[in-house]
Amino acid sequence: MGKGDRKTRRGKTYRGSYGNSRAHSVQPAVAGTKPTVTKPAAVKKAAPKKKSA
Repeated sequence: MGKGDRKTRRGKTYRGSYGNSRAHSVQPAVAGTKPTVTKPAAVKKAAPKKKSA
């Protein structure tokens, strides 16, 4: 469990290789979890038009 261990992150870093314990990119979200919902920006309503007499 150190530099020579190919299955650990430290071992991957030492050897200069990549794999499950030292992945390049961000992993996708795990299936079965709720996706985050973003609220839309608040929209101001237009002021009512004044009636001219």
